[in-house]
Amino acid sequence: MSAELVIRARAWIGTPYHHQAACRGVGCDCLGLLRGLWREMRGAEPEPVPAYSPDWSEAAGEEALLAAAARHLIRKPRSDAAPGDVLIFRMRPGAVAKHVGIQAGTGAAASFVHAYSGHGVVESRLTPAWAGRIAARFDFPERTE
Repeated sequence: MSAELVIRARAWIGTPYHHQAACRGVGCDCLGLLRGLWREMRGAEPEPVPAYSPDWSEAAGEEALLAAAARHLIRKPRSDAAPGDVLIFRMRPGAVAKHVGIQAGTGAAASFVHAYSGHGVVESRLTPAWAGRIAARFDFPERTE
């Protein structure tokens, strides 16, 4: 499962960045990447995604992204890195979590696939600076049918 998720995430590389979109090759943001992968692997998205601004729920301080991830993914220890993990990031200390990526490599080759404003979907090194921003790590659920 995790290898399949990484292969599918890498197939999105080169998709242009487009806020609130979720269409491989056409446009997506970081949440759209996860939504698109969910559709490819599970079918219909588990819940409607309300419109959101680029600052997400910062003003209210709500952890909307973490709460949604906890409803549909399987939380795991932050230190238990594996390919295919869904990573949720805080872009600044004390800020709400609002960035998503898929862990692709581990160890010395640690990397993740994510949609990044101004860059589109890319695979980036999971540098200490990025790793320090991880707020939570989740497993993508296995297919139940």
